[in-house]
Amino acid sequence: MAPDADAQKSTRRADPFAPLTSEMFSVGDGHEIYVESVGRADGIPAVYLHGGPGSGCQPDHRRLFDPERFHAILFDQRGAGRGRPKGLRENNTTQLLIADMEMIREKFGFKRWMVVGGSWGATLALAYAEAHPERVSGIVLRATFLGTREEIENGFLSSLPRFYPGLYEDFLSVLPPEERAQPIDAYFRRILDPDPAIHGPAARAWGETERILSEHAPNRTRLNRQSLHSGALPATPFMEAHYFQNNSFMRPDQLIAEAGKLAGIPGIIVQGRYDLLCPPATSHALAAVWLDAEIRIAEGAGHTLYDPGVRNAVMKAVADVASRITR
Repeated sequence: MAPDADAQKSTRRADPFAPLTSEMFSVGDGHEIYVESVGRADGIPAVYLHGGPGSGCQPDHRRLFDPERFHAILFDQRGAGRGRPKGLRENNTTQLLIADMEMIREKFGFKRWMVVGGSWGATLALAYAEAHPERVSGIVLRATFLGTREEIENGFLSSLPRFYPGLYEDFLSVLPPEERAQPIDAYFRRILDPDPAIHGPAARAWGETERILSEHAPNRTRLNRQSLHSGALPATPFMEAHYFQNNSFMRPDQLIAEAGKLAGIPGIIVQGRYDLLCPPATSHALAAVWLDAEIRIAEGAGHTLYDPGVRNAVMKAVADVASRITR
């Protein structure tokens, strides 16, 4: 629920990025999602979409928006972050996430808002904008991901063995020999298996491999086989397997095919030069059909928001798109 108003004002004086409001919001289908707003109530409307799918928003994401300019909404998507029930995959599709965004927009009384997201958040941003272009004032993407099987295979079956051959061997070794011919399908089956002895090692291996691929300079480049059988389970592999096994609940190449609906919406795409999960070619393919988009390359960076230069580039892109839509 929203905190006491006086305490909230006191907190905001000390921290301009403290939430204006925060609450659990029922979106139906047995799901409650966490929603918060930051900035100023009369600021430029914006919404931030986290990645994964399945990760959730972090306090630092609030800092992508100048609190003197924006009224930004951050929320944890169904089953993610502080959402309840945590990890629930039933009634959890791209179309339902889009519907949740519309409920949130209407709740705050925004006619239009800027949509900001990276990686899976970029997927959802594009899907929402193509479904409701009249509700979008501008778009900022980081690491364009179109939600396709081809992109998953490119990351785990092409980039992984090319750049980290030892890690690729580790990745395959988690699977029985008879399942290694189709490793992506095998991983998704195992991650979604109800038996902890099966889904535990697969989820940990997938999550750690993805983390290494996402960083331009990871602190290690091999899996620790012993650690795959104990410790906390990462949340995102389960939601990723659910979405990616279902082609992100979209038609093949849907986001490129319908990119014409983005005409007239200004956008900036921040792209890491050495992103092994969402390479620059994907952003360029999108910009070729979304002519109002500008690509800004973060040199010396990979996939993550926290590779050198990426976070600052996203902040500047958010500010620059805001200036374009208020000009």
